[in-house]
Amino acid sequence: MIKIFLGDRPSGIRHAGIKLFPLAALALMVAMSLPARAADDRAVKSRVPPVYPEIAKRMKVAGAVKVQATVDSQGKVTDVKAISGNHMLTLAAEEAVRKWKFEGGAGAATVDVDITFAMTQ
Repeated sequence: MIKIFLGDRPSGIRHAGIKLFPLAALALMVAMSLPARAADDRAVKSRVPPVYPEIAKRMKVAGAVKVQATVDSQGKVTDVKAISGNHMLTLAAEEAVRKWKFEGGAGAATVDVDITFAMTQ
């Protein structure tokens, strides 16, 4: 319920905005103080192709799945998370990328990978 007062008291919307402003400013300061976590471009040493899910084949589901992989300093994938794509394909993409090997580097890195599922004739 929005209350609007005439006179010296602020309207309900303006009053709520005044109360939320310090909170928003604090959230912005915290976000700016955290280190940026940009995607790294590590070279792939070995790839394992995804297994096309049988149900997706039968339903002729195709498309790209974007996966975010966390890679340790030795190039081993430690975590995988699908960011976008058809839900029928994301699990297969995640399982494949978990088996990939990347070039080593200084510390852990986040790598974005696109896996494309295409129907073959």
